[in-house]
Amino acid sequence: MQDVIDYNRIAEAIGFLTLNFRQQPTLEEVADHVHISPFHFQRLFKAWAGVTPKQFLQYISAEYAKSILRDGRSTLFDAAFETGLSGTGRLHDLFVKMEGMTPGEYKNGGEQLAINYSFTESPFGMLIAASTHKGVCHMAFADNGEDAAFAELQKRFPNARYSKLADAIQQNALVVFTRDWSKLGEIKLHLKGTAFQIKVWETLLKIPMGGLATYAGIAEGAGRAGAARAVGTAIGSNPVAFLIPCHRVIKASGEAGQYHWGSVRKNAMIGWEASQLCVDG
Repeated sequence: MQDVIDYNRIAEAIGFLTLNFRQQPTLEEVADHVHISPFHFQRLFKAWAGVTPKQFLQYISAEYAKSILRDGRSTLFDAAFETGLSGTGRLHDLFVKMEGMTPGEYKNGGEQLAINYSFTESPFGMLIAASTHKGVCHMAFADNGEDAAFAELQKRFPNARYSKLADAIQQNALVVFTRDWSKLGEIKLHLKGTAFQIKVWETLLKIPMGGLATYAGIAEGAGRAGAARAVGTAIGSNPVAFLIPCHRVIKASGEAGQYHWGSVRKNAMIGWEASQLCVDG
């Protein structure tokens, strides 16, 4: 329970810093915003993010946001590299391989599929992770409890055979939430979606960790320039939280925008990734 309280406090603090970095809020001001002492807040933030609030504030400066969205870049996906963010923090993006399900694999609600699933804690809350023999097919935040999360999985594949089991495919994928990516193998995804959805999700995987893209940029990358609304719908139907990084897509104005699993969590994810790169750098 305390871990959940701490996560909510840090997520709220990251959101506050992201929205107010132009005013350069002090440690005391941010601590007061989340209703804890400056000393406790400093220790809690460093433990969770790996950097101090001051280091994080420096990192999310206005110039960084501008560099990501500035016109004239070759692509928005390259912006992170152009700003020197090509360190080890983006390793996991290179190891995610996606395979779309064949019609037979999810025919009649997935009757031919055997799916293992398990629950685990992440820096952003409880997760349900599910996998077939080919890869992760579902990952979502279990904010409403394990029963509700499993029911949501069953809606996607109502006729599949389920086993509550944390298999090697899930465990390998969940390594991305640790700071030791030296043990990271190739993450495999096995996804049900239309050809257009799969293309959009593949395009999301090209955004480096710590990088950001706009909906228009994703549409262009998916070969559907001008179809930002359709792309937004496909992004919203992403069945795999974090590994397919829809949290890295923001509005052209620079605002974070909505997120299927909550805007506070989206800010926390962007902030956590920034803090990892700050440590790597």
